[in-house]
Amino acid sequence: MNQDSSMLLSVRDLRISFKVDRKTTVEAIKGISFDVPRNATVALVGESGSGKSVSSLAVMGLLPPDTTIVHEGASVRFDGRELLRLPVAERRKLCGREIAMIFQEPMSSLNPVFTVGFQIGEVLRLHMGMGKRAARARTLELLAEVGIPDPANKIDAYPSQMSGGQQQRVMIAMAIACEPKLLIADEPTTALDVTIQKQIMELIAGLQKRRQMAVLFITHDLGLVGEIADRVIVMRHGVVREEGGAAQVFGAPADAYTRALLHCRPRLDERPVRLPVIDDFLGGGARPEAAPAQRSRGTSPQDEPVLVVKNLAKSFWLREGLFGKREFKAVKDVSFTLGRGKTLGVVGESGSGKTTVGLTLLRLHRATSGSALFEGRDLVAMSDRDYQPYKRRIQIIFQNPYASLNPRFTVGQILLEPMRIHRIGAGDAERVAMAQHLLKRVGLPEQAYHRYPHEFSGGQRQRIAIARCLTMKPEILVCDESVSALDVSVQAQVLNLLQDLQDEYGMSYIFISHDLSVVKYISDQVMVMHQGGVVEMADADELYRNPRHPYTRSLLAAIPRGA
Repeated sequence: MNQDSSMLLSVRDLRISFKVDRKTTVEAIKGISFDVPRNATVALVGESGSGKSVSSLAVMGLLPPDTTIVHEGASVRFDGRELLRLPVAERRKLCGREIAMIFQEPMSSLNPVFTVGFQIGEVLRLHMGMGKRAARARTLELLAEVGIPDPANKIDAYPSQMSGGQQQRVMIAMAIACEPKLLIADEPTTALDVTIQKQIMELIAGLQKRRQMAVLFITHDLGLVGEIADRVIVMRHGVVREEGGAAQVFGAPADAYTRALLHCRPRLDERPVRLPVIDDFLGGGARPEAAPAQRSRGTSPQDEPVLVVKNLAKSFWLREGLFGKREFKAVKDVSFTLGRGKTLGVVGESGSGKTTVGLTLLRLHRATSGSALFEGRDLVAMSDRDYQPYKRRIQIIFQNPYASLNPRFTVGQILLEPMRIHRIGAGDAERVAMAQHLLKRVGLPEQAYHRYPHEFSGGQRQRIAIARCLTMKPEILVCDESVSALDVSVQAQVLNLLQDLQDEYGMSYIFISHDLSVVKYISDQVMVMHQGGVVEMADADELYRNPRHPYTRSLLAAIPRGA
């Protein structure tokens, strides 16, 4: 097969199946073809399960050989060489030096027992043949190039001593150490703060231009790549649905699925009563309206307060030296009022104290000082025994539904347990009926009652977590990054569900997130936190229209606007 010399990577008729058991195979990639030109950035976009990461792992040769079938006729040509037919040792050498990959979760990719300097130096010693001294000098240069502060000290730090953004920068330094021709970035900004996300995107774009690399950028968020991608490839269910220049795909998408991905994400300039979902565009639901009805958000002096927080503070004591310790003030003097049936959005970077505020209100952390008045009673000051009846009235949806559901319990057991503890319902027959009703209410089938959490997708698990909260019929629900790791279509479904529940039950939400578009969509009022304190608070529309604090302006400026 002749390869266009302008194309660094050419994938043709790639078909990949996985063995589920001895008799069953599942085809994950169904004959896809695409090209990555030299010195260009190509975005591979789609939801979880679309085949994006599997395609990139096939290029790298990282698919598990004992469970994977790459069908005959498939071709992956890189710089004129057929990768699928290279000997293992030769391909490993090629993929270490000329093709590099940044993985989604740096903490699971970096070895926790070695310093970051050792791990970057290992790449240089293995693939470039450098000695220890030369490798260390080059590592310092790489850390500086990717924007790590104080490289001379950070080179001897362990991954756990660095923030998520710094860990991702270390992964990028490792990837570019051998000056590869192709850099594959697999969801490198998922779950990062909006400001860190922008920095990583600008870093990758800058490296691509300076080093004349090709970049294959994999993500589920079309808006994220609009500012750096030259070409966009949209995948779904193992097939390519659309491919073209970034301006054409964003400006005039030809495929209904592409249009769906663009419209499912909340926009800053509108707040429809209901967000469109994938089925609205693909024939499974009602067509989205050309000019949908808008939802009004905001607060007024007539709002009934359900929670009044005054001067809330939380400190942690950190060990320092052999016998010493120092105080770390995670939350400093936070005050706000939450109205009944209203949503308070809480935004800020990692470490700003957002989650600590939520956990302290639920007494999962003990407040250092301050008060939280719920119907005139101070949740902070009351005893554990007095607080017991309030547990069912204030609930939390955690960020990670994979970790917050007991894998040994069926969904039915997960829903029945809190009802039994708080004596909700006259007996198990009534509780089972309530649980099945709640599953239907959150959009899950009756059969889900007898299944286990691992049998569901991330979005479905989050729905189970919401159903578990609803068994308590809470008046206040703390949503801690509850949609941040979901695909845009699943995110739209969960946001619609939260809106419906608020309309029906008059629930009040404290919605913690680093996704400012989502916060703008669902919030009546927004509280901006920085280094443990509140720097600005205003009604959502006013804050986004006229931010007063420089930190708020920097957060809003970092929102991806490419789509």
